[in-house]
Amino acid sequence: MSRFDFIPTPLSGLLLVERKTLGDARGYLQRLWCQDEWQAVFSDRRIAQVNHTYTASTATVRGLHFQYPPYAEAKYVSCLRGRVLDVAVDLRAGSPTFLQWHAEELSAANRLSLFIPEGFAHGFQTLEDDCEMLYVHSAPYVAEAEHGVNAMDPRLGIAWPLPMGEQSPRDRQFAFLDHSFMGVTP
Repeated sequence: MSRFDFIPTPLSGLLLVERKTLGDARGYLQRLWCQDEWQAVFSDRRIAQVNHTYTASTATVRGLHFQYPPYAEAKYVSCLRGRVLDVAVDLRAGSPTFLQWHAEELSAANRLSLFIPEGFAHGFQTLEDDCEMLYVHSAPYVAEAEHGVNAMDPRLGIAWPLPMGEQSPRDRQFAFLDHSFMGVTP
């Protein structure tokens, strides 16, 4: 029995991942990773880093982050506590869905995750207090390669469900995309 369903989204390569559980009266077991089951999706990528975040307040926005090549990274993102609106933006040069975004509510209760391929910016907004996220990255963090897109960029028009809450100073300073932005090559 497969412990994961990989569900395509409207943006090529971006997958909604349903994590299945085995449970009884004691509780449940949920597999977060299985090399064999992820082989078709993760292919020749490796797990380079695993990060855990905690966000205290509702409406907080983290992101939209990405890394330029050769340090571009795929991410597998799960919400372990609370609820978030998780957003991925296609920044791939030449993509038919360039600058389009897709969002999914991820929560501890719905057991959904997103697989975000290289060439996408990623961020989320907390929908309640005390949210914890788990990130699996295919490349390590490299400060010189990191960049971001302003979460309020009108060119993207992301429909955040709540008024903008807290943001880091770094995320607030990310510029809006101008019309000369041609994308990234993953």
